[in-house]
Amino acid sequence: MAERGVLCFLFAVFFTWGSSLVHARRLGLPTTTVLDVSGSIQESLNVLSLSPRSEKMVFEQQKRRFPSSSSSLALSLHPRASLHKSSHKDYKSLVLARLERDSARVRSLSTRIDLAIEGITKSNLKPVEKELEAEALETPLISGASQGSGEYFSRVGIGNPPKHVYMVVDTGSDVNWVQCAPCADCYQQADPIFEPSLSSSYAPLTCETQQCKSLDVSECRNDSCLYEVSYGDGSYTVGEFATETITLDGSAPQNNVAIGCGHDNEGLFVGAAGLLGLGGGSLSFPSQINASSFSYCLVDRDSDSASTLEFNSQLPAYSVTAPFLRNNQLDTFYYLGMTGIGVGGKMLSIPGSSFEVDESGNGGIIIDSGTAVTRLKSEVYNSLRDSFVSGTQHLPSTSGVALFDTCYDLSSRSSVEVPTVSFHFPESKYLALPAKNYLIPVDSAGTFCFAFAPTTSQLSIIGNVQQQGTRVTYDLANSLVGFSPNGC
Repeated sequence: MAERGVLCFLFAVFFTWGSSLVHARRLGLPTTTVLDVSGSIQESLNVLSLSPRSEKMVFEQQKRRFPSSSSSLALSLHPRASLHKSSHKDYKSLVLARLERDSARVRSLSTRIDLAIEGITKSNLKPVEKELEAEALETPLISGASQGSGEYFSRVGIGNPPKHVYMVVDTGSDVNWVQCAPCADCYQQADPIFEPSLSSSYAPLTCETQQCKSLDVSECRNDSCLYEVSYGDGSYTVGEFATETITLDGSAPQNNVAIGCGHDNEGLFVGAAGLLGLGGGSLSFPSQINASSFSYCLVDRDSDSASTLEFNSQLPAYSVTAPFLRNNQLDTFYYLGMTGIGVGGKMLSIPGSSFEVDESGNGGIIIDSGTAVTRLKSEVYNSLRDSFVSGTQHLPSTSGVALFDTCYDLSSRSSVEVPTVSFHFPESKYLALPAKNYLIPVDSAGTFCFAFAPTTSQLSIIGNVQQQGTRVTYDLANSLVGFSPNGC
């Protein structure tokens, strides 16, 4: 009898183990992938010598991408490196500057959701004085434009006739804005300052309009709606809230889009004239044009190539999809229904609640175009890092750099094989990341670091380093986020 019990136990263990293997095999999870070390190092050397594209070059490229007969609502998307020549003397100083901006961005996003959960309202954030002065305002409205944290730009036509300017694109912001003349204080931008008096479609909004009431911070002066948006580093934009015509490449003009006309702006915005908000709130550009979807593909930030930002485009058939979730406390951010993370073809042993939003609005994981490095709760990050380290014992380790605690000296290698990292979603769907999206150079001498970081916040964030080379589609109509590898 005892022998039969032992046999039954062994059979059960074998069956469970065997079922797991079959399940993993059915998923087709790749266990390793190869990193092109030489290619990554060469790109780190090239980025410092890239020359900014001229307006004519950008215009010609956009004509090729979007011929006049095209009915697509789309525009070119450029990494910062292709438009703004780096002033850094070496690649490591460039990386450290990026990481510093990124940390400020993450703190800002976390603060914003914390304040929303605590019930901080617009009335709490308005200045005591009636004069709308930037230094008198305290607001949690934070975005990737902080210190130029917006790493991707698009060229957008403002007004009628349209004046084309570079705008930061940001899924972490709702309010669209552009620098306007006359300037009380404007920072330097690549294009002439927009002159609203020369646009026949410019129309100031009154204080009673829904657009004005939807602002986080607003003020009324002579029945004109004034707005203010401030950022994590003290940068800000203040001015008149209005409606204006927005023109994208090869498409019909979008009329009556609410946009901030900033007369008092300060910050390091790296030549951009303003910001195009792609968040989930009512004032974002996708919401105002009633887009059923939008998508982007982020090219390597160290390259001078470009991709597209598209609206109302179909979700590619080969996309890996995840549920797009809402947080009732804040509608700007795009939350993902995520079930786990895999390393080397095996799922990490982490709680199922690691990526869930609780009843108060805490927790969850968002996808963000302005954050660079993916942030995970400390316990999730530690499990991920330890699993990756156990699969890279063959690689020479070196000291950490900035927020990265796991780095390798690959100066003597031309390529290396590393465990595959994968994001997992409901219905056994997964996205396997290419090695260059999580093992990145931090100098030009061959130091590579594992590009994830822990956070003490309850909010986790999938950053743009992990999104590079993948078309990300926000299917707003069907509440899905789609990932299409090699979609640029």
